[in-house]
Amino acid sequence: MPEAMDKQAVVDALNRILEAELACAVRYTHYSLMVFGYSRIPIVGWLREQCTECLAHAHQAGELITHLGEHPSLAMGELLETHQHDIGQILRESLEMEQRGLKLYYELHELVAGKSVTLEEFSRNMIMAEELHIGEVDKMLRKPGEIASVVDPSIGEA
Repeated sequence: MPEAMDKQAVVDALNRILEAELACAVRYTHYSLMVFGYSRIPIVGWLREQCTECLAHAHQAGELITHLGEHPSLAMGELLETHQHDIGQILRESLEMEQRGLKLYYELHELVAGKSVTLEEFSRNMIMAEELHIGEVDKMLRKPGEIASVVDPSIGEA
């Protein structure tokens, strides 16, 4: 029989994830409105896809909170307007936002590992999704011909 988990700590972690994912959706929406220039169409499309993904992650976290018989937060994570809207800055802000989200999923994973298959699989799948997403942003931030990562490899390690 698995060890009992701290339900309130798990709900708190899920609510932090819910709030962060909602803030990500708002930020990606804002970014998509602020892209100008020749590359606008594909970049706006990518940013809107990220918004949709953030909302899906928020829904999943909220569903798990209600699955545990608790109330999802109506708060939202940090929204910071930097007024820096060149593509490179948007991508760097996106990378930072995604790295913070990755840490939240690692925190959840620590709370549920070996205690709930459902929550452990959710956290593992979200960690994988966030790491892959960070990898894509990392590749977009590289200059053509550069292969070395611009991301700190220690980000997200538990």
